[in-house]
Amino acid sequence: MTAPIPRDIPDLPVIPGRRTNLTPSSPPAGAVAPPVRRPLTAVYRLFLALAALAAVTVEILLGGPARVLSHFTIQSTLLLAAVTLASAGRAWTARRPLPGALTGAALLYVVAAALLHHVLLADAAPAYMVTGPAAADPTGTAGTLAALAPPALHTLLPVAAVLDRLLLSPPARIRLVHAAAWLLYPTAHLVLVLAIGGLLPAGPTRYLYPFQDPGRHGHPYVLGVSLLLLLALYCLALALIALDRTRPDPLRLGAKTGFRLRPPVG
Repeated sequence: MTAPIPRDIPDLPVIPGRRTNLTPSSPPAGAVAPPVRRPLTAVYRLFLALAALAAVTVEILLGGPARVLSHFTIQSTLLLAAVTLASAGRAWTARRPLPGALTGAALLYVVAAALLHHVLLADAAPAYMVTGPAAADPTGTAGTLAALAPPALHTLLPVAAVLDRLLLSPPARIRLVHAAAWLLYPTAHLVLVLAIGGLLPAGPTRYLYPFQDPGRHGHPYVLGVSLLLLLALYCLALALIALDRTRPDPLRLGAKTGFRLRPPVG
């Protein structure tokens, strides 16, 4: 016969030298939903990274590395290629995804560069090119690649990055503070481009973008457009965070729970 269980268990004595006020902790995400290998996702991201690197390489060969690599579009595309390539490796080896602050920044920058091109630069006169107005028009295979690189940079790659985020990536843990942190790099890039352009001699290649030339538009116009661009980028960052918090997890929609509810018997 076993002894009855007491209703009140006396408090255990405090162990000397030990703290009893333990801080609450949450289990890691891997303990709840362990990561699995996703080879199709890895292959998609690998092709996306290779396409981004190919488009940047074509632009560098046509316009030279010094000018081409100075563009925000090119820098954001290189960041997207690096992040996507690392994410492909993690999906292939069943490792945890990259931090949401990093992947969100890469997506934000490439989408912002695409919107900037289609809204302000697509109909600019003279025609805006990353390689500059002095770049010669190639022919043959080089001409075909030169014609494919701009649509890839400004349309295909951003769309592919958005699809990867919505269909192949779980919602990331990003907070509102990340929206302000993401503005640091574009702001530094904008200030640096304006400062370097002010030191260069007058000419069509003095500034990277037409709206940055104070000689044509005046300093108040350039300052106003720059502030509006940063404000629009901040609003875009907030929209990205809100979408990432409200969208469903595509990796859990078709996941099996391991048990099925059955109707009662009898």
